[in-house]
Amino acid sequence: MTTPTAGTPATPAGAAGINAVSGLPRLRAGELQNQVLAVLASAGVALDVGDIAGVLAGRSSGAIGQACDRLVARGHAELLPSSPKQYRITSAGLTEHRANPTPIPPGPQSTTARPASPALPAAPAPRPAASTHPTQPAAATPRPATPAAPAPKKPTTGPVRRPNGQLYYPRLLAKRPDVDVLRDLRDADVPVLLYGPPGTGKTSLIEAAFGTDLYTVPGDGDTTVGDIVGDYVPTDSGGYEFVPGPLPRAMEAGGVLFIDDATLIQPKVLAVVYPAMDGRRQIILKAAAGRVVTAAPGFYVVAGHNPGVHGAVLTEALSSRFSTQVKVSSDYDLAAALGVDSRMVRAARNLATQYDSGEIGWAPQLRELLAFKRITDVLGVDTAMANLIGLAPVEDREVVHKTVCQAFGLAKILPLALGNQL
Repeated sequence: MTTPTAGTPATPAGAAGINAVSGLPRLRAGELQNQVLAVLASAGVALDVGDIAGVLAGRSSGAIGQACDRLVARGHAELLPSSPKQYRITSAGLTEHRANPTPIPPGPQSTTARPASPALPAAPAPRPAASTHPTQPAAATPRPATPAAPAPKKPTTGPVRRPNGQLYYPRLLAKRPDVDVLRDLRDADVPVLLYGPPGTGKTSLIEAAFGTDLYTVPGDGDTTVGDIVGDYVPTDSGGYEFVPGPLPRAMEAGGVLFIDDATLIQPKVLAVVYPAMDGRRQIILKAAAGRVVTAAPGFYVVAGHNPGVHGAVLTEALSSRFSTQVKVSSDYDLAAALGVDSRMVRAARNLATQYDSGEIGWAPQLRELLAFKRITDVLGVDTAMANLIGLAPVEDREVVHKTVCQAFGLAKILPLALGNQL
């Protein structure tokens, strides 16, 4: 842990650096949920999102709302049928809080159902009495203290745990760890487009960089505007309720919107995101009576693009909005370090060279190599090779077969298939 210098506030325990936009400590995965649970436990009564936001000063209502919903899903809180929505801690949540107590960050706190009304402005201080000694100089007005600079960010030096629990091993980007570069680009509000073949780790990098602060739009040719901004869904009472999509939720929470396979989404559909990315930083939810959503500080957009996928079109309108575009390829050194058979790594490098030169349209990437290792561990290397040959597209299978056979010193490998009846 970096020791804070004089005049620099120490980073609170559990925080992961300071957000340069909001000036607040970044929270680790699940930490906001624990803080919300602590507020509900302290209050002992039902609170709405506004109540909780009044206690956790500076945290966005959108992020707090998401934390409340996750507590409900885990059974640690219950949602009451009220308007606005109110949340109350459950016995399971109280047990969880007592087992893993989380302190409530300093700030205006309230233990009632509603936070206290804002205090009235203080009356101006009385002027000091005139000096009875004209020759005595008046006391100098103290200058306001200079705000302390945020603590320097500690560079990432090892693997980063993704929200699903898997480890991501950072790679160099602009001579620095890629996760650190993406976080700095977010602080500077510079959108990033990652492009490369499927399975090279684009999603893994984004999840490692932004953790649970991520709202994902899975893109394909059938993605609609409703999938991005939200739509009406049936309720238990037989009516309909508008449920916001990942875009407005990310904007209100000051989170990261990840558009996966962005170039598979029809351009007229994807255009709904553009007003949130430019100087307006607003969208209008036409389906929700024209409600205007304004992006909170920290809102950021990243996207992934697979150039070789059929139907992928990188339009000028999309490309121009991502001023940083990063090519992502497979890290074959990492594959070898993670225990993938060196012969398979050698074959994959060979096929990747042919892919880059345009000789073939497919090569095994890191995803396929890690699957190769897992299958080898369970069923043996022969079965793993047969499975990989079967993964190759028909038009490239002969080249893949030949390259893998050469690497393993074999004459022939048949794709994995069922045999005769037992």
